[in-house]
Amino acid sequence: MVELINNGAYLAFGNTIIEDDAYAAERLKALGKEGISKEEAKKGTIAYGIFNAHNTSGDENELRIKFDAMASHDITYVGIIQTARASGLEKFPIPYVLTNCHNSLCAVGGTINEDDHVFGLSAAQKYGGIYVPAHIAVIHSYMREMMSGCGRMILGSDSHTRYGALGTMAIGEGGPELVKQLLCRTYDIKRPEVIAVHMTGKPKVGVGPQDVALAIIGAVFKNGFVKNKVLEFVGDGIANLPIEFRNGIDVMTTETTCLSSIWITDDETKRYFELHKRADAYRKLSPAPVAYYDGVVKVDLSSVEPMIALPFHPSNTYTVRELIDNSADILRQVELDVAEQLDNPNIKLSLTDKITKDGIKVDQGVIAGCAGGTFDNLVAAADILSGHSTGCGAFNLSAYPASQPAYIELVRNGSAAKLMEAGVTLRTAFCGPCFGAGDVPANGGLSIRHSTRNFPNREGSKPGNGQIAAVALMDARSIAATARNGGILTPATEIEVEYTTPDYKFDSAVYDHRVYKGFGKADTAAELKIGPNIADWPVMPALTDDLLLRVASVITDPVTTTDELIPSGETSSYRSNPLKLSEFALSRKDPEYVGRAKEVQKFERAREAGEDTSKGELAAVFAKIREIAPAANAGNIGIGSVIYANKPGDGSAREQAASCQKVLGGWANIAAEYATKRYRSNLINWGMLPFIYDCADDFSVGDHIYVPGIRGAVETAKYEFGAYIIKADGSVKPITLKMGELTDDEREIILCGCLINYYKAGN
Repeated sequence: MVELINNGAYLAFGNTIIEDDAYAAERLKALGKEGISKEEAKKGTIAYGIFNAHNTSGDENELRIKFDAMASHDITYVGIIQTARASGLEKFPIPYVLTNCHNSLCAVGGTINEDDHVFGLSAAQKYGGIYVPAHIAVIHSYMREMMSGCGRMILGSDSHTRYGALGTMAIGEGGPELVKQLLCRTYDIKRPEVIAVHMTGKPKVGVGPQDVALAIIGAVFKNGFVKNKVLEFVGDGIANLPIEFRNGIDVMTTETTCLSSIWITDDETKRYFELHKRADAYRKLSPAPVAYYDGVVKVDLSSVEPMIALPFHPSNTYTVRELIDNSADILRQVELDVAEQLDNPNIKLSLTDKITKDGIKVDQGVIAGCAGGTFDNLVAAADILSGHSTGCGAFNLSAYPASQPAYIELVRNGSAAKLMEAGVTLRTAFCGPCFGAGDVPANGGLSIRHSTRNFPNREGSKPGNGQIAAVALMDARSIAATARNGGILTPATEIEVEYTTPDYKFDSAVYDHRVYKGFGKADTAAELKIGPNIADWPVMPALTDDLLLRVASVITDPVTTTDELIPSGETSSYRSNPLKLSEFALSRKDPEYVGRAKEVQKFERAREAGEDTSKGELAAVFAKIREIAPAANAGNIGIGSVIYANKPGDGSAREQAASCQKVLGGWANIAAEYATKRYRSNLINWGMLPFIYDCADDFSVGDHIYVPGIRGAVETAKYEFGAYIIKADGSVKPITLKMGELTDDEREIILCGCLINYYKAGN
């Protein structure tokens, strides 16, 4: 299905791959393209042209990007606007869309969710924003329908900000990166490598976009093949994909850990923009006659089978048929892997008990969000279920059209009725099933979902309370086929269906009647409406001369997701209150972390108050410090907590994975590597040092790490730092902490203590 070309390759005339080997020049010559250099050909990618058009640095390798538009939802926009407001925000300089698709149920915490929505509308009125009320559209559906455009760049505070199939390079980042754009600053990165995703063939009937996406994710995630790179979709197979099929693949590229994505555009793309009454947003995008890519992912669409991603990651992929044929072996191995990952003898996820004489029995199905809730997916599900039943037993299926315009058309063409008659419950536009705030299965349940992620506990269970459930990712078509078969796992390619594929007719009336379109209409005299749960960020200290870090958690899992660093679901109601939210940090992974971090924080608060922290509880530690550095001054040694994790930060873009640690007095992370660029950026923007050190065995909870001269080292752009691990028994081990390259602004942000301090200092 998927093949990787690890070395670079040329793409000739949009479809011919020529590997960069000893014969490349000869093959190019045979095509009449001899003499072209690799560096020149690199400029032939679509990504190169879009980056150049948005780069303000004058240096094509050191990019300083200004975006065309931005988007946030209701668990991120309050913190972003509060941060920007504290840093001097006057009005939104570019279109900024505030959607309400995460906390839209307003079911937890009293009034506080709706208070956030009221704040969002008042902010749109005051600063000139675009406000999409709850239940109208999920963030990425609205951005596709109303804000995308060929050659544009969009920044979003949600990791699945991906509109590449519509010719738009979109990037999901933590909130501070959006704050920079609001303050007319730039998004600063080195020019990323570009990987071609070369598509050929045509999908089989019954294969959907999630199947193709999971096949790609399974091939590239674990080996890091596309990490922090741009995926550029090319090849003649794209012409065989409807636009929503492309969108469904594209949004899942986030799970490969790539930076962004872009696709060639064609008449199908043009038709999409014409349909949405934005014909001027279209222009043809294609690589130059010869373009060079840093690697290739070859996808034969005709060989893709219905796929399933088993717990607990979208990369844990199998074909559905492979799973059915080898269910006992595969599910038992998943159980063992889950037990190792959860590392809790009191919690056991059993999947082998789902095996019955009829097949693998599933408890629940969900089709939802930016990946699953598209018009095409739901029409296909309706066709599969037309005249059939989801059954009167335990299995249930719910579907969430991702925008009201799509929902309206499903009603008008009869697809909604087909789904409802079959027993499917139709909901409004809501992202909850993607992060554990809706359709939480029963304890021990197995839910199959066309959504974006199946991380541990992302379905909403609470292992701390003895609850555990599991999500497996599948395409809407195979979910509907499973529902039609009474909840017995079934690939859609193995049932007879007459697919109707009706044309989609976009009706913008609901947007015209409900969306507040205030860009360019800022009313600076308007007041923000701030509810009782909306709190300002606490004061955060600047980086001190030296640091004393106490290890508050050691996580040895191969990958640590942002959901494990700060859980989704039940925490969403507190995203506007930094202090309350921080109480949930690592609660599902290390419930003792918050208490340990607070214990360390009391020493830093004492230091800031002028007390001598070298006495009392830390006397023995400071005695060792003075052996290392006799002139060390306790007043200039900042004291904070640190976590070690092998590879933290996979998953969501939300900044709170880092900011909660900072609020609790965290001053650094130490990692073998960082899973994503966006998590590392979140650490930096909250004034935390993203150290690199590849030996978890050297650290234990309660160890102290003394880092002398850290402020001076950061000021002088050093990237290696001598440090000392001070063990409880008094032994000392010298180590070298490393840190990847920082921009001048990033160094200054760390020195100031966080982005807010950086702007308050007049930067």
